[in-house]
Amino acid sequence: MLSAHKIATVFGGSGFLGRHVVRRLAAEGYIVRIAVRDTEGAKFLRPMGAVGQIVPLYAPVELEADAARAVAGAELVVNLVGILSESRKGDFNRIHAQGAGRVARLAAAAGVAQFIHVSAIGADAASPSAYGRSKAAGEQAVRAAFPSAAILRPSILFGAEDDFFNRFAAMAVTLPIIPIVHAATKLQPVYVDDVAAAVLAARAPEAAGKIYELGGAEQKTFRELVALTLAYTGRHRAILGLPVGVARLLACLPGVPLTNSQINMLARDNVVAPGVHGLAALGIVPTLMEMVLPQYLARYRAGGKGANAVFQE
Repeated sequence: MLSAHKIATVFGGSGFLGRHVVRRLAAEGYIVRIAVRDTEGAKFLRPMGAVGQIVPLYAPVELEADAARAVAGAELVVNLVGILSESRKGDFNRIHAQGAGRVARLAAAAGVAQFIHVSAIGADAASPSAYGRSKAAGEQAVRAAFPSAAILRPSILFGAEDDFFNRFAAMAVTLPIIPIVHAATKLQPVYVDDVAAAVLAARAPEAAGKIYELGGAEQKTFRELVALTLAYTGRHRAILGLPVGVARLLACLPGVPLTNSQINMLARDNVVAPGVHGLAALGIVPTLMEMVLPQYLARYRAGGKGANAVFQE
């Protein structure tokens, strides 16, 4: 039986990470409010729970009244909202900084017991990337409004619907070469469901007020990860390291899935810092890439199931 007093609100709950968090919360008996901009697009999550257990709500983080309605009566609020590029100038600040601070402030005012904020490795006020600076500002705003919030910083996520390995696998289907920039930058991909498990583990009292950096079991260079993608898809393609200047010129062209902010982000390693709390501190053993990648990248192999196939994790 569901308890009307066990309510969790997940901002950004219909996203790649969000659906994993929602599934885990529903399995624990929470009534889950999914605070999103597109409620129709979040309805696919309803079968993850009992009738009436999963409730999509229109509550963008920029809108005070709607966000306040979403957190009212909740005992747990999770903020997963994030963007990788701006549709209009200032979006990073509006969503990552102001939005995160607003949700934390409203949650505190509503008497919410626990707040968990998902940021990103690379959050740094001195970051060369507007993305990284806005993530750092968001953490500061959350901490100011809700001092006991647990903050999680994952590296790039992998899983069946990720935007990293799928992107390069799809490129390999049609392109004779794979262009990349900052090929030597180290990354530490982490399995999306391990991060979802970390979100729930961060409810523990000892996690209050702490920052956790979440990385997978392996650190690899950008070039090595693209090579791994090619190996799992059976595609023989050259990997071309672009000079930064050329990459910036390409980023100015319409339709190119690369921005100057992303180029700046890739200038720094995206790995767990030495000595910080990580997955192990939350009792989680990271899933190896080799256990997951072959399953969903098989769709990109010649004669595979097709790039539009859907895989359930």
